[in-house]
Amino acid sequence: MKLKASEISKIIEEQIENFDSQITVQEEGTILSIGDGIVRAYGLDGIMAGELVRFEDGTSGMALNLEEDNVGIVLLDKGENLREGDSVTCTGKILEVPAGQELLGRVVNPLGKELDGKGAIETGTYRRLEMIAPGIVHRETVSEPLLTGLKAIDSMVPIGRGQRELIIGDRQTGKTAVALDAIIAQKDTDTICIYVAIGQKNSTIAQVTQKLAEEGAMDYTLLVVASASDTASLQYIAPFAGVAMAEQFLYEGKSVLIIYDDLSKQAVAYRELSLLLRRPPGREAYPGDIFYLHSRLLERACKLSKQQGSGSITALPIIETQAGDISAYIPTNVISITDGQIFLETELFNSGVRPAINVGTSVSRVGGAAQDKAMKQVAGTLRLDLAQYREKVAFMQFGSDLDEVTQKQLSRGSKLVEILKQKQYAPMKMEEQVIALFAITKGFADDLALDRIGQYEQELLAHMKSQESALLQQIAEERALSDSIIANLDKVITSFTTQFNS
Repeated sequence: MKLKASEISKIIEEQIENFDSQITVQEEGTILSIGDGIVRAYGLDGIMAGELVRFEDGTSGMALNLEEDNVGIVLLDKGENLREGDSVTCTGKILEVPAGQELLGRVVNPLGKELDGKGAIETGTYRRLEMIAPGIVHRETVSEPLLTGLKAIDSMVPIGRGQRELIIGDRQTGKTAVALDAIIAQKDTDTICIYVAIGQKNSTIAQVTQKLAEEGAMDYTLLVVASASDTASLQYIAPFAGVAMAEQFLYEGKSVLIIYDDLSKQAVAYRELSLLLRRPPGREAYPGDIFYLHSRLLERACKLSKQQGSGSITALPIIETQAGDISAYIPTNVISITDGQIFLETELFNSGVRPAINVGTSVSRVGGAAQDKAMKQVAGTLRLDLAQYREKVAFMQFGSDLDEVTQKQLSRGSKLVEILKQKQYAPMKMEEQVIALFAITKGFADDLALDRIGQYEQELLAHMKSQESALLQQIAEERALSDSIIANLDKVITSFTTQFNS
């Protein structure tokens, strides 16, 4: 069978047309040196900063240093089989992670690979690790409260949706406990939670996962884990992976709470990578862009305007201090980036005040703008009352002859400290907090012994739930204390207190 000239020319034309689609050009380089999770390669002239690369054995890496004669690549896997002279290939993709509803209830590593043994995750949506934060035009003022369920925070250091509030303190002062309570408190709200664990022990992460599952919080929570046994590169990218996953929900108009536990360990991991890449060290051997690292991460937490869908990301970064030194390099950096801090103190923690929040050094720069009116009404003078109490306690050490007014202030102050104590994993609803604080600030419990305050609060709330549920519901719906609600509360709490005393 012979082909006609016209048929031959048609086949050639088709081959020419499809020529471009048949070939794929992949830039390939060669490993110059390898060690400590850092690969130096040459021959990758067209590589981009932050680009994903693949090695012969399937190991992946990310390009960080782009120099004249070589490229510095950090390994995202162990890469135990890599050798000098092996080939490395560009993928043409900036590093990205899976995002979407399918991730909720799962435990994943910073690359989106499952760690909980429940099978692979197929989302179909991917988001870049590094994205420019929304500009001022696309944002809205922070005004909606995000309740943590902790009386001491919701009354004196209120957090709003879209805010960045730092949790800072020494190790073993309850920083993670505050963050977990905030997650559990979102149970009946529309808020999605993301917990990013950086450099923690696997046993600790397992306990956190188990507790969240027990409290029914895993239904709306995602855990992104880079444990202490993972490479420094995974610990470095973990917070960026978490916020990239959060941004998918942000642009869908949803509310997200993200916790970075903790950024001190991420800074150490980044310092390790930078020194291995031969970048110049600065103060405390941290690289010069360590401030920029945390600022571009935390700047992605925001409240979007109505035109952009009204989504929000609220960030609670955690920083660990050494011996309460908040003037150290990384703490001062993150304090200056965030909208306030919750300072947890070792002395308070050891004396039984939990959560161990130091009211004097804790602040929210959003403040009352993100607080329900009902909470403002009962907690208006709370911070001042506590500050005066602490001052008088210090003064009392120098003399025992106190006038009646001072004795009353000391008595009321000690009861305020007692009412603000709260058990772990027991967040309270806004209306319950309001009633507990109303009873103490209005003096209903002035005649009670200090060791009975906890029991008084417990029984008062139980009484309100069983006998006065309509009043509780009214406070929850109106989110403010009208004259009629105040009159009813006065009547109910007076009656209950009389009964409790008898």
